Amino acid sequence: MEHQDHTNNANVYVGIDVSKDYLDACLRQSDDRTTSGKFDNVPKGHSQLLKWAKRLGKSGSIHFCMEATGAYHDACAMYLAENDQNVSVVNPHKVHHWMIATGEGNKNDKADARSISAYCRAVAPPLWRNASPEVRELTALVRHLDNLEEHAGQQKNRLSQPGLPASVTKSLQTLLKQIEVEIAAVEKLIKEHINNHPDLKRDRDLLVTIPGIADTTAAKILAELPDVEQFASAKIAAKYAGLSPSQYESGTSVRKRTRLYRAGNRNLRRALYMPAMTAMRYNEPVRRLYDRLIDSGHKGASALAAAMRKLLMIAYGVLKSQVPFRADFPVMSHH
Repeated sequence: MEHQDHTNNANVYVGIDVSKDYLDACLRQSDDRTTSGKFDNVPKGHSQLLKWAKRLGKSGSIHFCMEATGAYHDACAMYLAENDQNVSVVNPHKVHHWMIATGEGNKNDKADARSISAYCRAVAPPLWRNASPEVRELTALVRHLDNLEEHAGQQKNRLSQPGLPASVTKSLQTLLKQIEVEIAAVEKLIKEHINNHPDLKRDRDLLVTIPGIADTTAAKILAELPDVEQFASAKIAAKYAGLSPSQYESGTSVRKRTRLYRAGNRNLRRALYMPAMTAMRYNEPVRRLYDRLIDSGHKGASALAAAMRKLLMIAYGVLKSQVPFRADFPVMSHH
């Protein structure tokens, strides 16, 4: 979790109401005049949104602000950050309470782009953690490591094919060795990068107190999970990762398949798969949940998805509370 000072001195504020398909935007000038626009929530729409804001904002410094909405805001926020824009992704509850406190809305109003732009101007929320250069570099390193590991896996599969000529086997072994050297080098780079940034180091050190999470998984969580402050609860953080199904919690039919949200962050889900397998043996809250589901007749895949979700919720609790893991800690066990 990085808490950045807000020092961008913006004088143009763009509130964005994000949905699965669309971005409703409201650009607010320093004299409070507003202009609305609507864009598709796809790469071309993100580019159009930025051009529109720059044109209307003339040469002013722009601050974009959107609510955290599952994974729907992610691509747009990343696009703006990569184009050196000031971006804030805020917890919807904070916007909602601000609207009530300032008379911008009543208890049942959902924040829209206009309200979000007013909130952005009044509050100057901190910039999105994932937009900071050190987190962006960590994300790039971690995704590069994922690609190398995938590449190594492909070569191992090819080596295991029966009847390969010795010449091909030798070539594959050489290639695999090179990839493994590169994997070790990138792992070292990731470790050094985290150690050189105190906020990342503090959060990594907290995450590795959780049984099942070692350095590499901690790095992947820090690279792929936005600042936990933007999530109102551990359940919403789990939904962001696409780990928010349900019937394994409700105790209804165990025959229905567990559905994961495809819109969720796939990299984060993949990072939790093997650690959840370890946690099912050595992490008491995860083990209890897994055993209970298996005992009640759930299939292994459904129980494993639940274990992954539980592990992420525990990680959320540790980062949010800034307290190392304890099996009986309520933030982690009951969120």
